[in-house]
Amino acid sequence: MGPWIHDIDPIIGTVFGIHLWWYGLSYSLGFLNAHISFMRRRAELGLSKREVYELSLLLSAGVLAGGRLLVVHNERAFYQEHLALIPAVWLGGLATHGLILGGLAGVVIFCLLRRKPMLVMLDALAIPAALILCVGRIGNFIDGQIVGSVTGVPWAVQFPDAEGYRHPVVLYDGLKNLLIVPVLIHARRRGVPPGGLAARFLFLYAFTRIFIDYFREYPLTMLGLPAGQTMNLFMSVAGVALLWRNRRRPMARATVPVARENPGGLWWRRALLAAVILGSLVIASDATRDIPATYGKRHPGLEYSRVYPPIPDPPRR
Repeated sequence: MGPWIHDIDPIIGTVFGIHLWWYGLSYSLGFLNAHISFMRRRAELGLSKREVYELSLLLSAGVLAGGRLLVVHNERAFYQEHLALIPAVWLGGLATHGLILGGLAGVVIFCLLRRKPMLVMLDALAIPAALILCVGRIGNFIDGQIVGSVTGVPWAVQFPDAEGYRHPVVLYDGLKNLLIVPVLIHARRRGVPPGGLAARFLFLYAFTRIFIDYFREYPLTMLGLPAGQTMNLFMSVAGVALLWRNRRRPMARATVPVARENPGGLWWRRALLAAVILGSLVIASDATRDIPATYGKRHPGLEYSRVYPPIPDPPRR
């Protein structure tokens, strides 16, 4: 096995002039997996079908909004000059830590609106979240815009826009996210107080990523550290605090009342979720940069348009 040259086409195909991206597919599959997981466990969670769709919609919206807003914050100097690009998710730019915080916010909003037990719902999100983040890292690798430090290891990769052979850090992180799943499944089978799975996910995700991000190049800083590492530390501390608090909770399972089915309005919720899942396919992970210039060599025919205008190159995430 030797170093590999990355030349994967990041675009799956084109439908009516709209490009569909492998990176966007990772979000579509992640949202679909979370919805299926909620639907399978809806009796246990005390959710009606309509409420499952509402939870899936708020989770998806939170993930997209949170990921985008953190990018806007990290690149605020650029967005102050390009306010119209803030909602342009089809130009990419979704920060992983923002995805987690946004998804958390979406679930919390659902619980407040529907008066559901928050810790139970957050626990239900833990395993799907780990899978979403695993699949998302595969999309990052195909995209080729997040690279590790230069290395001579046999599995090093020559990325399209980076000099030298580098650590495929997103694959390291994706494998780490996948390995969190059996740990959470074991904890769920053994039994933990409400909120225990969510606390374990938060800590395991952030703390183990500290060591993986040691091999990553970060062009942006926050509080004197690489931006991602600062978020890793904050989330690790939060995870420890939640784990400590969770150990003090009683082991009794939370009682969830049986939900009453109400088919009214189910059709538009289904349609809206389908639109979010399919619409995510247009997301390219090249954050607010010149997409035709960045990907044109790997996908001939990718040209400037109203969807992909020429954009000055801001600092990378």
